[in-house]
Amino acid sequence: MTDTEILREQVKEYIDNADAKSLKIVQAILEIEQADDEDWWDELPHEVQTMLNAAIKEGEEGKGITHEEMIEKYPQWFKK
Repeated sequence: MTDTEILREQVKEYIDNADAKSLKIVQAILEIEQADDEDWWDELPHEVQTMLNAAIKEGEEGKGITHEEMIEKYPQWFKK
């Protein structure tokens, strides 16, 4: 199985277990990927823009967690 195939299976598993909020974010990202050279930010749903802005602000305020902390907290998301 190639790396791409493994990644595809992992993403499918995440989606199968995701809540509605996470699915909206994934949907927005995929729609952006398919869009032409339009300003993708304006195409995001307002609630996604709000969540992303809040996440950026939290990161700038040092409230985020490191990648290593994410792996420890959610090991199922990082299976190889």
